[in-house]
Amino acid sequence: MSAQEAQQNLLEEFEFFDNWMDRYQYIIDLGKALPAYPDEWKTAEYKIEGCQSQVWIRPEVKDQGVIHFDAISDAAIVSGLIALLLRIYSNRTAEEILATPPEFLKALGLDKHLSPTRSNGLHAMLERIFAVAQAAQ
Repeated sequence: MSAQEAQQNLLEEFEFFDNWMDRYQYIIDLGKALPAYPDEWKTAEYKIEGCQSQVWIRPEVKDQGVIHFDAISDAAIVSGLIALLLRIYSNRTAEEILATPPEFLKALGLDKHLSPTRSNGLHAMLERIFAVAQAAQ
């Protein structure tokens, strides 16, 4: 499945929810399902500045230029946002990442339903993902 298809699937999943409280709960549940993130990866190198909560994103370039991201936050909603980003951008080539703007954010209305600091943090996470992809080209 391509990153573009992953965005479309995500939008379709969110259509099942009638209100934002249900959407928030779903986002939080996605965050709870993130894989464990080892403490030794919680370093300044992987920390995302500009987030209200603590966020770490660790990239790893694998075979054939595929970039895998591990990430975690100390805030439940932010971990859920991370899970959304990883579904779209993890395990993709740099070219695919860079060719996939985060259209799902606007389509879901996430920017309108997050606090300004959460929205800034979300954009800081995206900037890191795109910077890693840019550097990997």
